[in-house]
Amino acid sequence: MAKRRVVVTGVGAITPLGVGAETTFERLLRGESGIAPITAFDATAFATRIAGECRDYKVEVAFPKVESKKLDRFTQFALLAADEALKDSGIKDSKPDPTRVGVVIGSGIGGINELEAQDKVLLDRGPDRITPFFIPKMMMNAAAGQISIYHGFEGPNFATASACASASHALGMALRTIQHDEADVMIAGGSEATITPLAIGGFCALKAMSRRNADPAGASRPFDRDRDGFVMGEGAAVVVLEELDHARRRGARILAELAGFGTTADAHHITAPKEDGAGPVRAMRLALTDGAIDFETVDYVNAHGTSTEYNDVVETKALKLLFGDHARKLAISSTKSMIGHLLGAAGAIGAVVSALSVARGVVHPTRNLDHPDPQCDLDYVPREAREMRVRAAICNALGFGGHNACLAFRAFAP
Repeated sequence: MAKRRVVVTGVGAITPLGVGAETTFERLLRGESGIAPITAFDATAFATRIAGECRDYKVEVAFPKVESKKLDRFTQFALLAADEALKDSGIKDSKPDPTRVGVVIGSGIGGINELEAQDKVLLDRGPDRITPFFIPKMMMNAAAGQISIYHGFEGPNFATASACASASHALGMALRTIQHDEADVMIAGGSEATITPLAIGGFCALKAMSRRNADPAGASRPFDRDRDGFVMGEGAAVVVLEELDHARRRGARILAELAGFGTTADAHHITAPKEDGAGPVRAMRLALTDGAIDFETVDYVNAHGTSTEYNDVVETKALKLLFGDHARKLAISSTKSMIGHLLGAAGAIGAVVSALSVARGVVHPTRNLDHPDPQCDLDYVPREAREMRVRAAICNALGFGGHNACLAFRAFAP
């Protein structure tokens, strides 16, 4: 039996560059930055005082007050991105069988805003004053569950948690669910809202984030010799994945085909990547083999590209090991150079960018690549967007815990 083909028919996003996938993609192409001083709380005492906040998002506009009080910020983001993706796809207009539509949403940390808020209630006012909404708001599967409830989708529904690879695993599991004929449509992505005192303080303690506080827009510098750590971002991205014949029957617009998925583990260190790059190499190879994609047809890589010392070098090494001479022909860019690191949502925004790049024949630049690291000597599309044919693209996500995930997209051909 032939493997069921899966296509992308809708995208949605909320990021530090704006509300909406189209707004985000257009600003990425212009090389704009969404990173600025933190406004969510007083960060004066913190070593890192900058982040990629979703400043254009207004909860009072997006949700009635009675609803927003039941939803953590990360779930609000996920619902908004899912709503946009569904409208973009037009899938609900065709009235699909709700038992054949599922939801998988990844998050690295989940409802930490609610966790911090209710911890303060406990300490200041006692256990009897904790809200009954606490657990339903905080739990990591809240985003997937709420999307299902809001839209009446009764198919497979769950969450994935693998740090920075969470959303990529969500899309990968959604792909498998459709391929195995357990659903015809999957709403998949990731969401994160970790610009809080505890989360920022924790990453400061790890000394993982940039301290370029005087130059927020220049702080995230993937593959640059002067990088000094990643910048935290927040937001969500969601894609509508659909079985090809199902999409054809309703006349859907197809952006790209999600052809393959690969995932591996470094089995090395809880926060540091293994220096030989073998884990990412295997994940990328698995994704391309799964999708039956000729390595020589890969034109674009949406890199994990965190702007940390080791990740950028290891990812570059992995691309060279896998692609050999073809690595020099790849256009590679880091979305994180402009929006920061969305942790559990990073792979989802990378997937949206990859699908749109394939569909439109243009790739966004890597911002702040002023002095390339000698160990990072590939083509990272510095400074300006590039119009080009993208026959196939891969999106990498490499998470704490040694999780490696790769999604492989290709231009749709009947």
